[in-house]
Amino acid sequence: MPLFFRKKKPSDDARKRLEYQMCLAKEAGADDILDISKCELSEVPYGAFATCKVLQKKVLIIHTNNLTSLVPKSCSLLSLVTVKVLDLHDNQLASLPKLTSLQVLNLERNLLKCLPQSIGDLAQLQMLNVKGNKLKELPATVSGFLGLRTLDISGNMLQELPRVLAHIRTLESLTLDASSMTYPSPDICSAGTESIQQFLCKECGIAYYPPSQYLLPALESDGEGTSVDGVDRAVHKYLEEESEWQNKFLDYEKRKEKKMQEKLEFERRLNMGQREHALLVQQINSQKDEILQTVREDQMRLEEGLTKHQRYLEEERLKLLQQLKQAEQGIASRIQKLLEDNQRQNQSSDILKSLENERIRMEQLMAITQEESEHLRKREVASAMQQMLAESYKNKLIQMTYESRRQDLVNQACSSLAEMDQKFQQILAWQQLDQSKAVSQILQQIEMQKAAFEALQVKKDLMHRQIRNQIKLIETELLQLTQLELKRQELDTETLQGVITEQRQALGYLLQQLLKEKKQREEELRQILLEMEAKSETKQENYWLIQYQRLLKQKHISLKLTGAPAEEGLEQQLVNLLIELSAEQYVPVFAHHRISLQALSTMTASDLEKIGVMEAGLQRAILKRTQEILAVAKTIPELLRTVDNEVPAAPAPSAPFEEPMSPVVPMAPPLQWNEKKSECVVCMEQETQMIFLPCGHVCCCQTCCERLHTCPLCRKDITQCIRIFHS
Repeated sequence: MPLFFRKKKPSDDARKRLEYQMCLAKEAGADDILDISKCELSEVPYGAFATCKVLQKKVLIIHTNNLTSLVPKSCSLLSLVTVKVLDLHDNQLASLPKLTSLQVLNLERNLLKCLPQSIGDLAQLQMLNVKGNKLKELPATVSGFLGLRTLDISGNMLQELPRVLAHIRTLESLTLDASSMTYPSPDICSAGTESIQQFLCKECGIAYYPPSQYLLPALESDGEGTSVDGVDRAVHKYLEEESEWQNKFLDYEKRKEKKMQEKLEFERRLNMGQREHALLVQQINSQKDEILQTVREDQMRLEEGLTKHQRYLEEERLKLLQQLKQAEQGIASRIQKLLEDNQRQNQSSDILKSLENERIRMEQLMAITQEESEHLRKREVASAMQQMLAESYKNKLIQMTYESRRQDLVNQACSSLAEMDQKFQQILAWQQLDQSKAVSQILQQIEMQKAAFEALQVKKDLMHRQIRNQIKLIETELLQLTQLELKRQELDTETLQGVITEQRQALGYLLQQLLKEKKQREEELRQILLEMEAKSETKQENYWLIQYQRLLKQKHISLKLTGAPAEEGLEQQLVNLLIELSAEQYVPVFAHHRISLQALSTMTASDLEKIGVMEAGLQRAILKRTQEILAVAKTIPELLRTVDNEVPAAPAPSAPFEEPMSPVVPMAPPLQWNEKKSECVVCMEQETQMIFLPCGHVCCCQTCCERLHTCPLCRKDITQCIRIFHS
């Protein structure tokens, strides 16, 4: 037998039957019977004990269950005080508790091996059925059964009967296995109950009397106040009670049959309802399957569309990454070429030679001949000086405005605003002077003539122009690198991010070097100007006017080396294009190769590099400007013919205004993935206008830059800010 076993749970039908019988026993007008048989119980429920106690049930039927004990731990036998009939057949009882007040006890087909000694206390017991158990003997206390009438001990392992059975005078029926008996002998046992009782009485030495003589006193003892003399009345009462019990049993069987019919009807209706429910569930399941199939098809279509869309987005992302890669490669190649050009220019000895030649030429300029004094065109030169000074003052005005604005934000003083107003009023008043008055004033003031000559000298200086062009190119490349880095941050990719950072830092370092070289060259030009002023003849009249006129009439050294006019054979519009882009040094190159606008429109950057134009930004600017001119010429065909037929007059003594801080820069062609202009990463409204050094990022406007001390992109300290101007 296993040490541990799980109790078998009753089935749904058994549970329903138990609930039904419990409800039936609690109904108003119910009889004294509690029937919980065939409910697959492993123990008697507490509710059954409570029902017997409260409703004083007299008949408790618990047969055909799985009981191993009669009273569970949570219940008490006191609840069964009123029970007279206890039916426990077809269970698994191995022992019995101490029972009282029972008249009928049915223990057929259980697992009893012995009866307790306390069973003799059932003085009112009239029927005892222990058939089909494992009893080997009967206890001696059975002599206490004073009113026992029926005893069934068949189907056990009994071989001997106790002699005390002779004291049960009311025993009418004794059922046993006569063939297996040894005491009394099988012959006596086969003769019947009376023969057995006579044998036992003889063995005990007492006289035997028929049970009918002892039955009436036993019944009288059960009655209430029945006297020994009223024999007839006792017999009549006994018969009435017997008949009453028979009627009760018949009524019970009828009610049981009726309940069985009701149960069958209930089960029939339940089965019908279950079939209807099953049919309804089947219909619902079929509808559910159809809905699920529809939803599944819709989901498949949605997933298919989503897959196509994801595939399209992936293709677009790959295209964009390819464009970014191409842009990075182009920028890297341009930066590499720019660094190589800068290194080559720094290492070139031609620069030193040109500086020496320039110094010799400046010394020669100090000597003013009598012929130049006589042919001095004072009015024209003065007009050119006036225009140059006006443009210089405009440039200084922009710088003063920028510096005063910064000073205003730092100091927060109203005095600076007043000074700015005075400066503005002074400049405006000066600009409103009459042209002739300004020209006469220039002719009279040597300092103004000197300032005009200084501005033209800076503009005409070859090295200063080359430095400016390189600064413009680096500014353009830094702007494109910053846009590329922001685009990569939007795409959440770090491919070649370290390469971009190294290139940006290299360009920032190169920009700082070029700014130092530009400042150094300006100092050299100012030193040359001081030397010219020191060596000038004190009594020489119109000295600075003659120098300005000579500088205006002077051509580039490369034009002198050709020995012929460099513009000969070139379209005037192409010459103007090169001058506009500050690339007049390439005029003889274009003239030597006899390049026209139409031929230039079919050329590429590599073609320009082959003929000697090495700056990548200038290459793109020339090609872009050529396409714009030809596009305008298609709509206005007379434009090219008019420009070509014009014969340029003598060069006007005027210098075009060029702001050192805002030159016309050769713009790189915009990338396909960036059609809009770059915007400030702080305010997200203005265009980017400032370069941060040493990191090289171009990501803020001028207004937001004034409040920053670290770069918003890389968080590095800002040591210098450079203002750039978009063309």
